[in-house]
Amino acid sequence: MIIKNFAGLFIAIAPLIQTSAGSPNKNQGIEGYVVRISGNQMPSPDRKPPTPKGIKTTLYIFSLTNLNQVTKQGQSSFYSSIQTKLVTKIKTDSNGHFKVALPAGHYSLFVKKDTLFYANWFDGDNNIAPIEVMPQKMTKVEFKIDYDASY
Repeated sequence: MIIKNFAGLFIAIAPLIQTSAGSPNKNQGIEGYVVRISGNQMPSPDRKPPTPKGIKTTLYIFSLTNLNQVTKQGQSSFYSSIQTKLVTKIKTDSNGHFKVALPAGHYSLFVKKDTLFYANWFDGDNNIAPIEVMPQKMTKVEFKIDYDASY
């Protein structure tokens, strides 16, 4: 009888053991949209700025990446190589939506244009497109592809 109760307890807590060991679960990671912004984005009293459109693409998730860990293309936000580890990549749907489970930690996000990686925001330490995943939380993200927009 005791063995039966112990087995039931083990089965009930087994998923918690896996989660606490650092494996991601469906309620921990990043979720959001990749949107494309192009053309004239200058504010004007005569027109509202267009709403960004979601785009079907692949989002590349790397370990946190600093500017000194990439090969940058001139002064642009394009990179021909990234020296940190590719954690995973995920395809967005036709609206640009994505959701991916990840272990808690710090990551950098990129998309590709042809053979080059692209990301256009940094933190104060020159980490590229940094995102933090907290335990048991989904981090909301809007990744903007705006290399051919004018502000």
